[in-house]
Amino acid sequence: MKPGAPFTPAEYLVLHEVSKMLRRAGDFEADLQHVLEMLHGHLSMERGMVCLVDRDKGEIRAEVIHGMDRRQKEVKYLMGEGITGKVVAEGRPIAVLNIEQEPLFLDRSGRRHNVNRNEISFLCVPIRFQEEVVGSLSVDHVRANKESLERKAHFLEEVADLVAARVRARQVEQEVTRLRSLETHRMSPRIIGNSSVMRELAKQVSQVADSSTSVLITGETGTGKELIAREIHERSPRRAAPLIKVNCGAIPENLIESELFGHEKGSFTGAIQQRLGRFELARGGTIFLDEVGDLPPNAQVKLLRVLQEREIERVGGSETIKVNVRVIAATNRSLEKEVQEGRFRADLFYRLNVFPVHMPPLRERGADVMLLADHFVQRFSSELNKKLERMDTPAIDMLMAYHWPGNVRELENIIERAVLLSEDGVIHGHHLPPSLQLAIPDKSSTPARGQFEALVHNYERQLIIEALKDCWGNQSEAARQLGTTKRVIQYKVRMLGIDYRLYRGQRARS
Repeated sequence: MKPGAPFTPAEYLVLHEVSKMLRRAGDFEADLQHVLEMLHGHLSMERGMVCLVDRDKGEIRAEVIHGMDRRQKEVKYLMGEGITGKVVAEGRPIAVLNIEQEPLFLDRSGRRHNVNRNEISFLCVPIRFQEEVVGSLSVDHVRANKESLERKAHFLEEVADLVAARVRARQVEQEVTRLRSLETHRMSPRIIGNSSVMRELAKQVSQVADSSTSVLITGETGTGKELIAREIHERSPRRAAPLIKVNCGAIPENLIESELFGHEKGSFTGAIQQRLGRFELARGGTIFLDEVGDLPPNAQVKLLRVLQEREIERVGGSETIKVNVRVIAATNRSLEKEVQEGRFRADLFYRLNVFPVHMPPLRERGADVMLLADHFVQRFSSELNKKLERMDTPAIDMLMAYHWPGNVRELENIIERAVLLSEDGVIHGHHLPPSLQLAIPDKSSTPARGQFEALVHNYERQLIIEALKDCWGNQSEAARQLGTTKRVIQYKVRMLGIDYRLYRGQRARS
């Protein structure tokens, strides 16, 4: 039971009005703003604020602020930070007699600079929905004695109980919106990665895919530039038409124009029949020009014409042919440097570089190394008909410490070799090449950039996997075991690339 004397007529009136208003399905911010206005108008509770808990980010964010547009200033607290953070973390109300003398009072909204803080008391109560703290409700009050303030805190808890369902509904609405946003930016299963740089890359792909804008993909050899080109094509309106790939560095200089634009019969020795070029074959679709920096000068001039005029001429022909093709180019060179040194046309560079996309090297992708390694282990185990259960700790340490000059392609080859060498269902450190066995970092040295994120993600992933093993793949039970909610576990499982179905019917091995 909550302690406290009976409510005053004014307090009963506010409870009645709040209850009546919340029974109607109205706008969340408008309704909660009205609740704070009633507290101010009837009970002199000023500067009210409703905060929501974001468990994934570990923060509490002001959602409704009486007398202030929350967009003017973002007000946030970490769990346990200040009075609000402490109320949410501990799940109990706090009444402050004098905010001027309370070091935990932070005034993040900055609304009390022009008032006498010695004359202000502060009340903050948790908002609970089914025993879970989903937010907080706080108000200022004219300074009162301890007994009076505790009674008002009891009243404010009753108000918090009334608004709890609406606050929880708002929280769920925001979670759904965030997950839909993540789903919109999620790439196909063949592109593995959950690091911040890969999430940003996924966002860029979703932004450009629907258009016909030219894209220039940059990045080191082996990072997967062709996969990104295919992803853009398959998410575009051109997905039903062909994606034609051309490796500009693998075609002899005297044949590149014929390959790209085609030739007429008899146009040169050996041209025994008319041949369509790659641009004509890709009509209505996408052409992917890999290693575009290797194009010779004459081919650069003709490619520029395609991008400007959307038309070509076959080698040895005079007919102008209109083409409807989207161009995606890729290079592992710095085209800006190539332009400065006169090896690449500046006007062609600007035409290709309308929407640049950078494919990050594997050494900057943190915990993606283990996600990719697990993916390759599963793939090669299936292809080679071998049962692989896990990698041991030394092998994991080596993979995480290595600098990956060959990027994803190098990791793929290393895992294929390790799967072949394994004889006991485990990939051990000695199954990895000598270059990785020398890569264990000095514990006393400063961690490399991205290593902290990698370690955190890997630890989080292992915790969830072990819980799923203990609970036979049941996500609800795993959530209870880890002291969180099923929704959080489902989100983490999706983001960390964990297949919970693998653990159904299994117990963790002792």
